[in-house]
Amino acid sequence: MFKTIVIVYLIVNIAGFFLMKVDKEKAKRNQYRISEKTLWLVAFLSGAAGMTLGMNTFRHKTKHLQFKFGLPALALLEAGLIVYIIIQLS
Repeated sequence: MFKTIVIVYLIVNIAGFFLMKVDKEKAKRNQYRISEKTLWLVAFLSGAAGMTLGMNTFRHKTKHLQFKFGLPALALLEAGLIVYIIIQLS
């Protein structure tokens, strides 16, 4: 079970990281963008850490306070929850 949790967590965070990259590229080209609702959905599905890294790497959504402060806060909450679950399963 531990291995599955870690794998899912990594996959969702990698996806979140690349979603920020794709949305930034679309913004530069004035193309149809990934909705903020979709970005938050991925963040709440345990992708906040990857999205925070992507936000800072690609300098995307950094002026939006809900992303600037919300994603890192959610990432910490999710990391704590993952640690708690792993401890409970051990």
